[in-house]
Amino acid sequence: MAARGKMVLGCILGVLICSSNLFTVSQGVWLNLPPTGTKCVSEEIHNNVVVLSDYVVVSDNHSHIPTISVKVTSPYGNTLHQTENVTHGQFAFTTHEAGNYLACFWVDGHVQGDVSVNIDWKTGIAAKDWDSVARKEKIEGVELELRKLEGAVEAIHENLLYLKTREAEMRSVSETTNSRVALFSLMSLGVCVAVSALQVWHLKHYFQKKKLI
Repeated sequence: MAARGKMVLGCILGVLICSSNLFTVSQGVWLNLPPTGTKCVSEEIHNNVVVLSDYVVVSDNHSHIPTISVKVTSPYGNTLHQTENVTHGQFAFTTHEAGNYLACFWVDGHVQGDVSVNIDWKTGIAAKDWDSVARKEKIEGVELELRKLEGAVEAIHENLLYLKTREAEMRSVSETTNSRVALFSLMSLGVCVAVSALQVWHLKHYFQKKKLI
């Protein structure tokens, strides 16, 4: 019975770990930066979401690693992170605006060939420090995985609410656009009828003046 209980507990733990991994929102991105110019990565994120990202320049020549500059902006153009002449770094922030967040990278100085940058971009539940949570709440094992799963479910619920709000906004915009198109069509039809009536009146007046009718 004890062995069977351990087996069941192990299965439950495995399911919880797999579930928490499924809900993790983390992106590993490789960028090849040209000697001149800028490359950017972006993600559409809703309000009140934690974003954490680490970036590092990867070079085969360890004696001379090229440096880069980084700038992160919000949907309204506010600068959230900006640094120059670095080979690695990190930025973290909590979103206060819903929309497209942009992180741009470019090479400092003159280099030969492209420069590779590895970016580890995490948002929401993936950006949370679960080690600190475990130490603070004194939980581990199955309890910790359940806590992660609870956080993932909350994140999914918030995302669904955000999508529902966006859908309502898009529906409102669509209905407004349709009503404006209908009004414009009626106005166009009215103008066409008025112009046609004016042309008929003008031709009738012209023919009467020439005594053709």
